[in-house]
Amino acid sequence: MGSTRYDLDARYDRARKAGYGTKSAGEIFTQNAKRMAHESMNPHGISFRESRDSEVHPNSVPIILGLDVTGSMGHIPHELIRDGLPKLMGGIIQGGVPDPALLFLGIGDHECDGYPLQVGQFESGDAELDMWLTRTYIESGGGGNAGESYLLAWYFAAFHTRTDAFEKRNQKGLLFTVGDEPCLKTLPASAIREIMGKGQQTYTHIELLEEVKKKYEVYHISVLHSDQALRADRGWRELLGQNCISIEDHREIPNVIKGIICDTFKNKTLGTTETEGLDQFQML
Repeated sequence: MGSTRYDLDARYDRARKAGYGTKSAGEIFTQNAKRMAHESMNPHGISFRESRDSEVHPNSVPIILGLDVTGSMGHIPHELIRDGLPKLMGGIIQGGVPDPALLFLGIGDHECDGYPLQVGQFESGDAELDMWLTRTYIESGGGGNAGESYLLAWYFAAFHTRTDAFEKRNQKGLLFTVGDEPCLKTLPASAIREIMGKGQQTYTHIELLEEVKKKYEVYHISVLHSDQALRADRGWRELLGQNCISIEDHREIPNVIKGIICDTFKNKTLGTTETEGLDQFQML
């Protein structure tokens, strides 16, 4: 994947024709009416999603964006399709990173939801990225179990992605989760089998975090729109340190991600040192 370019002019024209600026989330995210994940985003049976170099993108930079699609966070994909995604991709490219390959994940709750993990493909083109984002089912689930399954993003990235950046250049990708809840602490083998089709080992969130860090720089964007989110933020800070970025306005998500990616690329420090430029986003 990733053999097409992101064309801002084409994207704005297509978005205008599609009515992204005026249509409701239900009109854009059509899987919501069907109340089920799109078959192409069902991770059951997936071996790998791959970010490979191409003639168009000879130095692909793999980026994973795991979006919490439970009840309190379901508006974020709508904001991204309206104007956040072109701000993100345009900003990354204009910031000096010409070959981004972005993979969307939909994150729910493996203890409660019917579709706790949805998986797109690594893409670089504007039409392809819009397609995967709008295929996402905003399940609006979750439960009163003190967390969501952000660790599923770590599991999938660690064991079910392959990238030329890592295999050819020993460069880590970048993984972002976005949410307002704590991370659930355990991913049982039974849940992995149900979601992926096979799995024999139970993991803690710490174990999965260590696994995914071998191939990705891991960040969490903590959206502080409630007292509960403030409490969750403290746990994320303890877990990720400065790689937990706390924001009060969810519209800052594209700017946060763009800033981290561009700083990392400029400093040529993927997988070696801390990314600069996070302090401006640390609200608390």
